Amino acid sequence: MGSFIGLSKRKWLLIYLVFIAAEAAIEIGYSLWSFSRIVDFTFQTTVFAAAIAFLAYLQRRMDEAKEELTQNRQKLQNIFDTLDVAIWSHELTTDALLITPGIEKLYGYSSEAFYRDLTLWRKVIVPEDLPLIEDRVRRTALGEAVTTLYRIVRPDGEVRWIQDRGIPVLDEHGRMTNFTSVLFDITDRKESEARYRSLVETSPDLVAVVSKGRLEYINPAGCRFIGALSPESISGLPVEAVLPGHVWSALRAAAEIATGEEGELKRLEFRFETPEGRASDVEITSMPILFEGRLARQIVGRDITERKQAEQTIQHMAFYDSLTELPNRYMIKRHMNKALSRKTDQTAAVLFIDLDRFKIINDTQGHTVGDVILLMVAKRLENAVRDAGIVSRQGGDEFIVFLENVGKEEAVRLSQRLLDEFLEPLEYGGQRYYVTPSIGISLYPFDGTDEDTLIKTADTAMYHAKARGKNNFQFYTPELLGVSSRKMELENGLRRALERQELTVVYQPQVELATGRTVGMEALVRWEHPENGLLSPGEFIPLAEETGLIVPLGKWVLEQACLQSREWQAAGFKPIPMSVNISVRQMEDDRFVDTVTEILERTGLDPRHLELEITESIMQNIERSTHILNRLKKLGLRIAIDDFGMGYSSLSNLKHLPIDTLKIDKAFIDDIDSQSEQGAMVKTIIDMGNHMRFTIIAEGIESESQVKFLIWNGCKIGQGYRFSRPIAAGLAERFLASESAHT
Repeated sequence: MGSFIGLSKRKWLLIYLVFIAAEAAIEIGYSLWSFSRIVDFTFQTTVFAAAIAFLAYLQRRMDEAKEELTQNRQKLQNIFDTLDVAIWSHELTTDALLITPGIEKLYGYSSEAFYRDLTLWRKVIVPEDLPLIEDRVRRTALGEAVTTLYRIVRPDGEVRWIQDRGIPVLDEHGRMTNFTSVLFDITDRKESEARYRSLVETSPDLVAVVSKGRLEYINPAGCRFIGALSPESISGLPVEAVLPGHVWSALRAAAEIATGEEGELKRLEFRFETPEGRASDVEITSMPILFEGRLARQIVGRDITERKQAEQTIQHMAFYDSLTELPNRYMIKRHMNKALSRKTDQTAAVLFIDLDRFKIINDTQGHTVGDVILLMVAKRLENAVRDAGIVSRQGGDEFIVFLENVGKEEAVRLSQRLLDEFLEPLEYGGQRYYVTPSIGISLYPFDGTDEDTLIKTADTAMYHAKARGKNNFQFYTPELLGVSSRKMELENGLRRALERQELTVVYQPQVELATGRTVGMEALVRWEHPENGLLSPGEFIPLAEETGLIVPLGKWVLEQACLQSREWQAAGFKPIPMSVNISVRQMEDDRFVDTVTEILERTGLDPRHLELEITESIMQNIERSTHILNRLKKLGLRIAIDDFGMGYSSLSNLKHLPIDTLKIDKAFIDDIDSQSEQGAMVKTIIDMGNHMRFTIIAEGIESESQVKFLIWNGCKIGQGYRFSRPIAAGLAERFLASESAHT
């Protein structure tokens, strides 16, 4: 308005100057006849020209000012259009009303509607919020600027939240002369706050806000957690009066050493005693926030007792044999590595024990009797060794005893004691079972300086004990290398097997347990040895791992499986995931991801139809494994953990890995029919996997009772002899067709 007045004044000035110039021109005209006034004429002409130039200059400046004003108005309009803001300004002394166009966007009514009805803004307010307006009127009348939050109803029925900042201007007599409202649409913010409040209020976790050492807020779950009656009863109290002192001290220390890189987020774990006196494991997360305009810390506490128990269970499963409760191969190797890394002048001995006649008992009497025999053997081994060393189960009917700080004589005495322990037969179910040990002994540092070499040489010595009639012990000697001739033969043959096409890939269906529908295939390798016939993977896969041949072997299997999957799709079968086992040695190959990529490109298989199965041993180098798995996931394929529960997994690692599937090992599935276990571990793994949103696949299913148990406890997919043995591609194709998988 001020700019407009300024422009009007300039126009009147211009008219006035033009009038003066005209008079000067008339005067000049009358004066031309007089030669005596030539000088005056010249002067007046100069003045006239200067006036004209000055008027032109003023006109140009006025045009520039007008253009600048137009541009500034447009910029201001653009700002108003960008922001969800409107301005309502009422000059009460003149009754002049100014409403910016933004009001149309906020309220959904035209600007003319507000000019026609000055109370329209009030009429659209939700009735429940009108008392807020009454309070606002009272306070603004006193000259107080007031911010009010209320809801309006737009013409289309949509309810929006408005933030209205009312600014009154009073004269010296206290009368209001001007009133301005600045209005913002804060619907998104209010809805976000409401969602957050709903999540916090209904969260089962403790959520609290602490500022300056005092509790500013706590949700109902937090009250129950610490035993408070209500949030109001403890709000404002010092934190030390609510949380245990050691918890708050640790949180404060964590906040002081926090780095800004992660937003000062800190996660700590504590043992916490509940009001009922129950000790719980609690995970507390603390991070800085703004609370009601002040710096504060948000604390989130979660009871992780069940998770910790599950981790401990899995940790136990990873390092202890599920049947005998003895340390397993991973535990004994860890123990040996720690003992041998001390680099002292100590000596040590490794006893590799294989049970004679056990396989006959297991095959004729069944796995149940076999398990009982193994339990009894474990007890006798522990009774013989006592505190002299550590007894572990290597797998099957093989055991290892590690003796620290012993020489050859002590090893002989203990080995004889082990043999004596089995002079008496084992009794079970009214029958006697005669089981004896064959023992191979290696000595540190003479027969090896690391755990793998010592176990290998003791294993070689054990085969020598078998060859000497069993039920005896033998020490390793370099001459016993001949005992490993079969391994050498297999290794040499394995190197030529790929070239001679002696290897073949078979496929085992993965089925939906509830319907029996085929939902996937697992590719497995077999070796048709020209002299020894069909060899099981257990005979040559460990050898391939040991020699590094697993890398080219695994590459060949992967390519064959991808080709077969494409061939089935070309034949009209619907695409289903093809699972291929990948060894740790393959993942250690720097070109592994490139190899997978090349095979997918060469075979044309969609990565979504390929699932790579890895073992839990990748956890030994979690950083490298995570990097490789993330690269594989970017290709679009799926990742599965095979034989879950038998290795190194922990929940803290699993939840950070790009894992899609957990495969429960057959050893745990067998426990479903066990009277003692009754599938407790299987249920734990299923519950944990489903909670972490993994696909769960049960391996080695052999009975209908196992199928029912798995379905009941939430496992949807399985494989095993109950459905099909691993079969050749041709048979698998017919199997797919019989299961109505054909499109």
